[in-house]
Amino acid sequence: MRWYCCGPWMTENPAPAPLHFPEDVVAELPHAHGGPPLRGRLKAHPEDFEVVERLGYALDGEGEHLLLEVRKRGLDTLEVARRLAAHAGLHPRAVGFAGLKDRHALTTQCFSVHLPQGAGPEWRALEDETLQIRVLGRHRRKLRRGRLAGNAFRLRLREVAGDRRRAEAVLERLAAEGFPNYFGPQRFGRGSSNLIRAQSLLLGRLRRPGPEQLRMLISAARSWLFNRVLAERVRRGDWNRLLPGEVALLAGEGRPLPVRRPEDLEARLAAGELHPSGPLPGRPGHCLAPDGEAAALERTVLQHPPLDA
Repeated sequence: MRWYCCGPWMTENPAPAPLHFPEDVVAELPHAHGGPPLRGRLKAHPEDFEVVERLGYALDGEGEHLLLEVRKRGLDTLEVARRLAAHAGLHPRAVGFAGLKDRHALTTQCFSVHLPQGAGPEWRALEDETLQIRVLGRHRRKLRRGRLAGNAFRLRLREVAGDRRRAEAVLERLAAEGFPNYFGPQRFGRGSSNLIRAQSLLLGRLRRPGPEQLRMLISAARSWLFNRVLAERVRRGDWNRLLPGEVALLAGEGRPLPVRRPEDLEARLAAGELHPSGPLPGRPGHCLAPDGEAAALERTVLQHPPLDA
C-alpha cells in the first residue's frame, strides 16, 4: 500500500540547537523490502524521465480562463508560468497550474491563463526546442494546486547493474504489499538546500521569501518530518498496518477515516481500499489528527528535535 500524508501535528518540546543535514537526507532511510536489488542512472537525459499530467475532468468549454497543454523539456513549471504570463502581458498570478513538474525531464501539463476576452496572443511564438504549446479550450475556473487526478510516468534507467532475479521478486512484493512512500530528494533541494533554508527561516535567520519560495521551503520542512515518522515505522515493521488511533485514508479519495479497532479494517487494508497516513504539520483543524498509539508514536519521533529549535 502507499503511504499518504495527513496532519496537523505540532511539536511541544523544541531542542536548543539547530540541526545539521547531510547532503542527501533520503539516502539512509530504511527500506521495507530489503534494499534495492538494482542500481542505475536516472535522468541521464531529460527523455529518461517522462511525466504526463492527468487532470481527470473535462473542460467547461466556456469561461474566463484559457487552458493550454504545455510540453516542456529542461524547464521548471514556474519558469513556464512566467513565460506565459509575460507573453500575454499579464501578472504571473493570472497563470494557474495543478502541480510542479520536474525540470530535468520531458513533461506535459496544463496551464490556465486568465483571458476574459479574446483568444490571447499567438502562443506558437513562444515555442522552441524546449517548449510546445497546444490550446485546449475555455474553462470557468483557474487551475489550482492539487486539482488533478494524477501523473503518468515513463522512466528509463541506464547503466543498470545488480540481481535481476531478485528485482523481479521485489517487484512482485511491491505489487502485492505496496511500499513506504517517502518524499524523495528533489523535495529537499540540492545538498538539502531547501531544508537548510527552511530551518533558517523557522529560526528567524532568513528573511521571509516570496510566496513560491516560501511554499517550497515549508513543503521541504513538512516532508522531512513526515519521512522521519515513516522511517521509524519501517524500522518497527508496522508501516503497512493500521495503528489504534491512526487516520486511514480512503484510496482514490483521500478522505480521512479514524481507526479505533484496526482488526476490523484488515480486509479493506489488504485490498488496497485504505492506506495508513503520516503527519504533515500545519494549522490545526485542517485535517483529522491521530490519537492513541499513532499519536504517541509521532510525538516520540518528532519532539526531539524539531526544525524550529
